[in-house]
Amino acid sequence: MLAADIEKTFASGARVRAAFRLESDVTVLFGPSGSGKTTILRCIAGLERLSAGRIAFKDRAWSDASKGIHLPPQQRPIGYLFQDYALFPHLSARENIGFGVRRLPRKEREDRIARAAADLQIADLLDRKPAELSGGQQQRTALARALVREPELLLLDEPLSALDGPTRDHVRGQLGRLLRRLRMPAVLVSHDWVDALSLGDRLIVLHRGEILQVGTPHEVFARPRHPEVAAAVGMETVAVGRVQERRGDVVGLQVGSAGLVAADPLDGGAEYFVCIRAENVTLEEAPAASSSARNHLQGVVRDVSPAGTLLKVTVDVGFEIAALVTRQAVADMGLTTGSPVFAVFKASAVHLIPKL
Repeated sequence: MLAADIEKTFASGARVRAAFRLESDVTVLFGPSGSGKTTILRCIAGLERLSAGRIAFKDRAWSDASKGIHLPPQQRPIGYLFQDYALFPHLSARENIGFGVRRLPRKEREDRIARAAADLQIADLLDRKPAELSGGQQQRTALARALVREPELLLLDEPLSALDGPTRDHVRGQLGRLLRRLRMPAVLVSHDWVDALSLGDRLIVLHRGEILQVGTPHEVFARPRHPEVAAAVGMETVAVGRVQERRGDVVGLQVGSAGLVAADPLDGGAEYFVCIRAENVTLEEAPAASSSARNHLQGVVRDVSPAGTLLKVTVDVGFEIAALVTRQAVADMGLTTGSPVFAVFKASAVHLIPKL
């Protein structure tokens, strides 16, 4: 449906390069700030000119640098939701939604506004100004403005980043249900792994202007193929480990000054990036008498920092490993900088990426 071969070079020398195809699904452009996500979205929308390459939708060229083709945004059948929503503060919700179809006959324009408002459940808010709307209501108004054009492709730039935590969770669910109901191809930019897992059918992971991995969100999150991808998708611990021994289906590795056990990837490698999600690590004051976990590493707390509703505890066990722990657990164990503690995790919780 959409074939993109994008190269954009900026005056600073920074460059974004990405080649991919989009079908009738929700594709998430994922990665840290500065990875090129929004640049790619703006190139698709026609807000940035390509330095090289081509973008075609349903075999119609939208951009072709070699031929000097560059259709402006209004000639592309897209709906674009900006990160800050970009609502006009002096216009009502009704006027904001209708802005992009203001040249249509009045009856058709009003019908489209009414349908979009009903779809987004804001029909009773149409006479309010943006300042009178909550964050979630502003987002739905901006999305209605994108949909009122009856686009064939929906582009969403960090659609949830302007919302606070509880509102974000609620609106994420609403947005997911809407995208499934619309069954419209969409490209969504996010740096939040919860958004990616909740909203995406396919994930494109970017790092420093390049695509590192493509797959379903669950495939990419479960089996990252690069250490940068592991870090981007929330593998809080990424360290280098060298194989010491192999026994059956497990491998013993030296990581820093510590030894740990992992499931053997059976590829004969000698050195790996050792990746562990903080949510898979538990902290104990002393080794449990009976536990199915193969790894019980003694260490010292180096840092305790907020991580949403939880706390991230960084422990030096010969290398630094992170654990996500409830505030109550931290209080019960009296964990502060310098506290002795054991980091406990299963061999299956360790993901190994060959270090080439």
